[in-house]
Amino acid sequence: MENSCEFAFPTKPKDVSLQELRDRLAEFAEVRGWDQYHSPRNLLLALVGEVGELSEIFQWKGEVARGLPNWSPDDKEHLEEELSDVLLYLIRLADVCGLDLGQAALTKIVKNARKYPIADQSPSSSSSSSSSSLTTSN
Repeated sequence: MENSCEFAFPTKPKDVSLQELRDRLAEFAEVRGWDQYHSPRNLLLALVGEVGELSEIFQWKGEVARGLPNWSPDDKEHLEEELSDVLLYLIRLADVCGLDLGQAALTKIVKNARKYPIADQSPSSSSSSSSSSLTTSN
């Protein structure tokens, strides 16, 4: 029995668009008959599960340096896989909800830039929050 993957890349792509990922995910689900299971609720629950798996990677590591200089190649590969799972479920959820995730993200960056103008980024104003303004909930 031949094990072929119609979704394999001939070479490692340099830039992959959200649209390409969306299209591939939609096709992947359709040809397997999974669309019936891809309700917004089910996709959200799967996404939350994947975020949990991603969180487990960092759970006992303490602070981690940028670039992960002390991580093994296997640990970095595991992180890539879990980040990819989160991204793919997020893209699929947005698609099933009829949303343009790329445009929504750009709109949110502009909104956050207005909410947090450069002039407000003094040490005293930024120390009150440990999270990035790119991920605010408003």
